[in-house]
Amino acid sequence: MMDTPNFDGWTCPIPLKNYPTIVMGHGAGGKMMNDLIRHLFAAEFQNEFLGQLGDSTVLEQLAADGQRIAFTTDSFVVSPLFFPGGDIGELAINGTVNDLAMSGARPLYLSAGFILEEGLPMETLGRIVSSMARACKAADVQIAAGDTKVVNKGHGDGIYINTTGIGLVPSNVDIRATNAKPGDVILVSGTMGDHGIAIMSVREGLQFDSAIESDTAPLHGLVKAMLAASVNLHCLRDATRGGLSAVLNELADASGVGIEFEETKVPVRAEVSAACEMLGLDPFYIANEGKLVAFVPEEDAGKVLSVMQNHEFGSNAAIIGRVVEQHPGLVVAKTAIGGSRVVDLPAGELLPRIC
Repeated sequence: MMDTPNFDGWTCPIPLKNYPTIVMGHGAGGKMMNDLIRHLFAAEFQNEFLGQLGDSTVLEQLAADGQRIAFTTDSFVVSPLFFPGGDIGELAINGTVNDLAMSGARPLYLSAGFILEEGLPMETLGRIVSSMARACKAADVQIAAGDTKVVNKGHGDGIYINTTGIGLVPSNVDIRATNAKPGDVILVSGTMGDHGIAIMSVREGLQFDSAIESDTAPLHGLVKAMLAASVNLHCLRDATRGGLSAVLNELADASGVGIEFEETKVPVRAEVSAACEMLGLDPFYIANEGKLVAFVPEEDAGKVLSVMQNHEFGSNAAIIGRVVEQHPGLVVAKTAIGGSRVVDLPAGELLPRIC
């Protein structure tokens, strides 16, 4: 048995050699996770489907009546299991629905795999399953398959949930990470950082004048309304791990474009901003579970923004910036005092176990 991993044959092994064992940052949605996915998983499993590197994969070969199948999978390890505005069960359903929606798909069927720790109260499991059932009904999806495993006490942190989702993408919809073009307008569907700070408020016992709740919500209805306003949406991504920063950096890199946005135009709740200042965090790096980022042709931006603001999950939608030809692959924020700063991927873990 080798004491250290053999990196021979791995793609660009240097970033991985710096971490001979997995650390929490490898699941945070930042640079460490990006390195792990690109240089190990994507390199070893490379194929035309995985190469899309989207929230869900569109399977062109499996088409029905011109529609294509979207396929995604996700795992949920959030701590605590219950938090202001939601719980791990609701989060699992909404997160999977949203990954499908980001490809323009109508979510149809999910699977649910449960890893249960010995000693988990049955009442706790019942609350989580009931929450999942309500979320499925609200999103009009069905759990069509599942699995259950139990691990010894002390080895499972209560419950982990794995989900897989399948949906259908209309034939005239093409939303990919590589589609951003100079001149595109960048929109967000609402306030940034709510979910991550809701989780942190429970962990740290933080008290605010008004409660901060998770924004977990199914976004496929909002996406449907946006596509009805403009079928020419170029890119969609929900801003989960790594927050707004991770999304903008991923899309800038995938499309080979530059991105500029104005900090003052990004909606952030006053309570979230205050919490971030107190904790030394940047709200642009904090996770959301019910917010999306859209890249839209300039001529369609106004009508897309209007339908977003008229939807229950887009009432605080705003235009925050543009795609530019300059500095490809780089995200630049214009500050409130008139300066500029580079908004890079976070290096590692800011808030662990938030989804």
